[in-house]
Amino acid sequence: MTIPANHKRSRRLRELIAEGPVVMPGAINALSARMIEREGFDAMYLSGAVFANSVGGVPDVGLMTLSESRAHCAAIANVTTIPIIADADTGYGGSDNAARTVRELESAGISGIHLEDQEFPKRCGHLPGKILVPADEFCAKIAAAAEAKTSPDFLLIARTDARGVTGYDDAVERAHKYIAAGADAIFPEALEGEEEVARFARDVDTVLLANMTEFGKTPYLTADRFAELGYELVIFPVTLQRYAMKAIETLLRGLRREGSQKTFVENMQTRKELYDLLGYDMTTPGKLDPESGENK
Repeated sequence: MTIPANHKRSRRLRELIAEGPVVMPGAINALSARMIEREGFDAMYLSGAVFANSVGGVPDVGLMTLSESRAHCAAIANVTTIPIIADADTGYGGSDNAARTVRELESAGISGIHLEDQEFPKRCGHLPGKILVPADEFCAKIAAAAEAKTSPDFLLIARTDARGVTGYDDAVERAHKYIAAGADAIFPEALEGEEEVARFARDVDTVLLANMTEFGKTPYLTADRFAELGYELVIFPVTLQRYAMKAIETLLRGLRREGSQKTFVENMQTRKELYDLLGYDMTTPGKLDPESGENK
């Protein structure tokens, strides 16, 4: 029997987890996703914050819809071949919505998602003011999501924000409940200090995802160090967006000041580099010359 392409990606993700650690930069869009794969990464991540910020131009507070998320995920999956984990926020509603979210994103080519145990509207995991749903309510959502998978290899990750709300012990207790409900992995958000990161891995024996975000509560650790501490997946969710936006800001200020982009050209991706990334065959008659931009 032929295995669907999206199932192959999910299976590949499971293989990578067994080898570990899986380093997953967060793609901004389909073009940056192409570059992540070209630069040799084995998997990538789609951040809900980046999706809200870069696609919607809004804060990460649950304003984006499932249909918008599916279109974003499909555009990226269509131009890449490596496994993708997507942030599915709170599942866009209740248990039935979470089940539909799994079906929609899995069919779009996603290899796994994570759902979080915050009330809607959610907040960034490293900010105060979060409110958790009851653990039993979230377990029902996880169970429905697990039942909706078409591939047993599709990775269903339960994210708990309990550490910053009700404390470390509740985060561990919730993690065990979520595993029993059908989660394949746990994402403990906003752990504080290397010892706490290590302690959670000792207390929760399952596949673990570490969030190596900037300006947050978790210390800067390398992927190899996370692996030593017991984590198989390491995401860098907003790193590319933050770096790109700072570069854009610098260029815009220079352009406004100087009235020209000339001094910035040496730091730009060239036309040829862009076309190479896109797989644009410049040898075919009628295509654009990569240097002059004129028809050949």
